[in-house]
Amino acid sequence: MAVTQQEIESRLWDAADELRVAMPEAQYSSVIFPLMFWKYLSDTWEHQHQQFLAENKGIDNLSAEEAHEIEYRDYQSFEIPYIHPGTVRERRASWSSILATITQPGLGKRVRTSLQAIETANPDKFSRLFGSMTWTSEEVLSGEVLASVMQAMDRTPKMHEGNMSHDVLGGAYEYLLKRFSDGSGTRAGQFFTPREVVELIVELLNPKAFESVYDPTCGSGGMLIASANLLKARGGRGYTLKLNGQEAVLDTAGVARMNLFMHNLTQFQIEVGDTLKDPRFKKPDGSIAQFDVILANPPYSLKWKPWTKDPRVIGGVAPQSSADWAFVQHMIASMGTKKGRAGVVLPHGVLFRGGQEAAIRRRVLDDDLLEAVIGLPANLFYSTSIPTCILVFRASGTKAEERRNGVLFIDASMRFTKAKNRNILTDTDIADVVTAYHSNFSSESNPVDPDGDGGLAARFVLTTEIVANGYDLHIGRYIKQAAAAQEDLGTLIDAYNIARAERQKTEERMLAVLAAAGIEGFDE
Repeated sequence: MAVTQQEIESRLWDAADELRVAMPEAQYSSVIFPLMFWKYLSDTWEHQHQQFLAENKGIDNLSAEEAHEIEYRDYQSFEIPYIHPGTVRERRASWSSILATITQPGLGKRVRTSLQAIETANPDKFSRLFGSMTWTSEEVLSGEVLASVMQAMDRTPKMHEGNMSHDVLGGAYEYLLKRFSDGSGTRAGQFFTPREVVELIVELLNPKAFESVYDPTCGSGGMLIASANLLKARGGRGYTLKLNGQEAVLDTAGVARMNLFMHNLTQFQIEVGDTLKDPRFKKPDGSIAQFDVILANPPYSLKWKPWTKDPRVIGGVAPQSSADWAFVQHMIASMGTKKGRAGVVLPHGVLFRGGQEAAIRRRVLDDDLLEAVIGLPANLFYSTSIPTCILVFRASGTKAEERRNGVLFIDASMRFTKAKNRNILTDTDIADVVTAYHSNFSSESNPVDPDGDGGLAARFVLTTEIVANGYDLHIGRYIKQAAAAQEDLGTLIDAYNIARAERQKTEERMLAVLAAAGIEGFDE
């Protein structure tokens, strides 16, 4: 009988819950996902091995080399090698083999050896897949607790295609990602973007069959998987997408790779490294690689070391205090020239902050690269309660005729449903925003309520009006009803600090002029 989604999710959570005595929920993923994927690989390999034996009754007449060649040519897509070959400790690096030794000392070391052996035996598929594996150390996780986790996970039904679909398996993986983020807040939320935000940005960019998709801060790979899922839901072939991602944290990159495999997506490349400092996707000539669809939810207001000389710079270099626009510049550089489009989730400060960010904004608008600004509700994310926005970009000269020389503003800040720990977007909210994005609006001064429901407003604004406002993209300037909703504390503080700095500069210039004229006493 096929395994139900609820059954596997319940069993997997029972295994994760065994870790409660050893570590906070924020760290569960580093243990549970490698173990889950190891069991999946082992169950799949064993299922294929039994099928090989059943369909090759005359195998005893073949040499070991011949049998191995047939099995790995016709049945297996990866190898589960032996560890300690040629010794009395020889055993296969499989889940069941190590589980049989669970009462013996040194369990963590045996698990680590097995996972490293699988990585080494399958370098093209599984290189560095399991991350740092620090949890296999007895000092981090005792053998007793690790044994309890493995025994609980072993009660999960066999994780192979003959017993459960990849939809169920991938769904269970995403269930755990969400559960860990719900329970632990900021730390886990750093690599997990809420499902509905992912779906919205993917719907806006609308990946097509055989296109390339790239996430420069891919976290657990959710946006890449959602791109394939959307194509599949629309009757297309999600597996035709070429999926690419870069992630700064080794363990998180491993989570992304395992997530993609669990969803039966194999046409992908996940690289490890700092995207701003060391972009790993490049053309043969060393320039930044380009893709059809680029989408990201980068870390907000990240302190970074600004570029001194980098071809990705347009308009200026983002300040040390915030890399927000640096990520945007990287994404713009990564857009293919013919049909490249990009969508990024960022805090509202990117819309109006001054200095170098204003200079970058000016260049982006002058080059007509920005297509839309979409204001989202506050408290959507696990890691921050501030309101965010989605910026949509199009490669130079590729905007539709009716979208040229202007920006579409959509205010969706009031479209949400309150949940336990945060606000959420419903399927209707997502559909309405996407409909508004694909609708044509004139450049009249009054915003339009496209769905007539009172919670959404949209307006197409000509670049000339934005220029007259000093290249300020604050949504409240263009959709007046959004002004009150957007004035959250964080936005107000940003605006105050900018105004204060400008006032101080003006005062300094005034005092210098007065001093030069011999007028004193104004600096008290």
